[in-house]
Amino acid sequence: MLIDEFLPVYDFDEKHEIKIRASAEKVSAALESLDFNESAVIRSLLWLRGLSAKDDCSESSKASTLRDMTKSYFVVLGEKPNEEILLGIAGKFWTLAGDVQKLQAEEFRAFAKEGYAKAAWNFTLSEDSEREVCLKTETRVQCLGAASQESFRFYWWFIKPFSGWIRQEMLRLVKQKAEAAA
Repeated sequence: MLIDEFLPVYDFDEKHEIKIRASAEKVSAALESLDFNESAVIRSLLWLRGLSAKDDCSESSKASTLRDMTKSYFVVLGEKPNEEILLGIAGKFWTLAGDVQKLQAEEFRAFAKEGYAKAAWNFTLSEDSEREVCLKTETRVQCLGAASQESFRFYWWFIKPFSGWIRQEMLRLVKQKAEAAA
């Protein structure tokens, strides 16, 4: 998996998965086109964290997809069509501003600035049968130094349930969209 290549050592992680009755191509297309604005949960929680492309959490006709997140915050670290996409971000997530570092894929691997953390977030698809795909998401965080680990641990204690909620909602929406298209 790409996540193992980019962030094999980590301090925190979170995993979720869902079974979808559709082909890998349909699931991949649903993931790529998923508009986070379709979910009030995702839209509101991303807005609260400051990761929304919009100025408020109201309904908007502007789409907000995984690719849209790479315009400001995340970078695509790698992808294998219909198998995996890996996003990365580095910063001080536990601070209000986040101090996000704009990195390219190779810079992400080498980034080791004390006091920061790096996170890798993937989606992987594996066909369980001709008619079913398992879509998994994993988030890994590596803290760069004892101070950042302590700060992130406190932050993670509060944010992890909401982070999980966002990911579970994303998986649910992908399932709904892919199965409707199948």
